[in-house]
Amino acid sequence: MSTDQYVETARTVFEIEITGLQDLRKKLDESFNKACALLSACKGKVVIMGIGKSGHVGRKIAATLSSTGTPSFFVHPAEANHGDLGMITNDDIVIAISYSGETREITSMIPILKREAIQIITLTGYANSSLAKLADVNIDCGVGSEACPLGLAPTTSTTAALVMGDAIAVALLSEKGFSAKDFARSHPGGSLGKQLLTRVSDVMKMQSDLPTISVEADIRIAIMEITDKKIGATLVTKNKKTVGIITDGDLRRALENCSDLKELKVAQIMSENPKSISCNALVSEALSTMERLRVNHLVAVDGGDLPVGIIGLHQIMQTKLL
Repeated sequence: MSTDQYVETARTVFEIEITGLQDLRKKLDESFNKACALLSACKGKVVIMGIGKSGHVGRKIAATLSSTGTPSFFVHPAEANHGDLGMITNDDIVIAISYSGETREITSMIPILKREAIQIITLTGYANSSLAKLADVNIDCGVGSEACPLGLAPTTSTTAALVMGDAIAVALLSEKGFSAKDFARSHPGGSLGKQLLTRVSDVMKMQSDLPTISVEADIRIAIMEITDKKIGATLVTKNKKTVGIITDGDLRRALENCSDLKELKVAQIMSENPKSISCNALVSEALSTMERLRVNHLVAVDGGDLPVGIIGLHQIMQTKLL
């Protein structure tokens, strides 16, 4: 097969699967609403089941639901038949995925689940299948054809089930008002989670690491403090109150216009009333504030607007949050 033929085959696959999804969208009906209503009212967890490729899809759906505010987990039907069925409680709802609707490992469990009054939602390709008839709600995921030229390998059908699972997850998160902050709580290790969870207080210089000099100090003390604390700036205090800030830029500009360091005083070159931000603010907010005010440092203040730290642009970049 030539390179062009590979591309043409890929395009055909795309076309078949896109057509399958377009047809599936047209078939969305009241059963989808009923399924989402049941899931929204679920007091327990959503349990996903599937065998083979449907099982792989089920694992992904369970992960998507869990990360978007609907607690869910996957149970392999074969394992459920040998003990794992005990993981499912009366408060849970089962979503069973089987394109044929005749998967023996799943259909054999349905009577047991129904005896426990556990509600069952199915994703099948055939409304007259055994599994569909046993379900409280069946969502039609039937497709016209598989992308596999033999019509054997699950391709379009698994894409349809996967997208239906995404549709359910998004419908539920929209109803719940699930926010980016909620998403971050379940993704603390991801870049978005870090952006939405990391606050100024987590990265700012404070206490013994806080660069501070007296307003009466000479410029050499300022240089030594900035060099020692490695943040590119130092706060200036008077009677234990912050009255200004000196940055690397302030020093460079001052030295350009002065030939003798002994002539320079901290009070002459500091910027009064330094810009501040709450120590409880997000680091992303601190960066936005720096960009808006065109500064590279912010004084971190507590609830009473008292300085408790300092945060610099370089620090934010080192966090690799943004």
